[in-house]
Amino acid sequence: MSGFTAHVGTAAPLDQANVDTDQIIPKQFLTGVTRTGYGKHLFHDWRYLDLHEQQPNPEFVLNQPQHKGASILLARENFGCGSSREHAPWALDDFGFKVVIATSFADIFYANCINNQLLPIALKSAQMDELFNAVAADPSVQIAVDLTQQSVKVNQHQFHFDIAEHHKGNLLKGLDAIGQTLELEDKILQFEQNAFSWLR
Repeated sequence: MSGFTAHVGTAAPLDQANVDTDQIIPKQFLTGVTRTGYGKHLFHDWRYLDLHEQQPNPEFVLNQPQHKGASILLARENFGCGSSREHAPWALDDFGFKVVIATSFADIFYANCINNQLLPIALKSAQMDELFNAVAADPSVQIAVDLTQQSVKVNQHQFHFDIAEHHKGNLLKGLDAIGQTLELEDKILQFEQNAFSWLR
């Protein structure tokens, strides 16, 4: 995976709390074994008026032309609650989102995002209001996210966000769980050699 350092893009405002993973990617689509192909089913029950995805719901934010191509998703508290399916960040990433900014996240969803190079940013409610207001006033407004500086900028506003150092490091390096393990390959080999020396 390539590392994440910064991103600039427009935002889709999903002004809802407690968006669970079954809404992000419904269970009937959890049939693949790769990380791709889930974007077309993202928010299926909200995006479509039929089961076969032939009739887009014009009221849903992702179907509105002014938010086409948005790469940042805005939401409210407890985003990603529900089951621990890793397909949720896969679907968001496959659709084209690089960053999710919300008031708070479910813990497992947050960890799954980090493991899949999707940056989850938690901001205070008042700061989220500023972002939603900026997008409402101008859907084409650019939001700049800088992981190295841990900042979000829109118009004249700049917000700082917290992120654990090991999460930040993994995103900057582009490491998933396997990549993190491989960073310790020399130590693992040394342990194995020492641990099984009595067999020689």
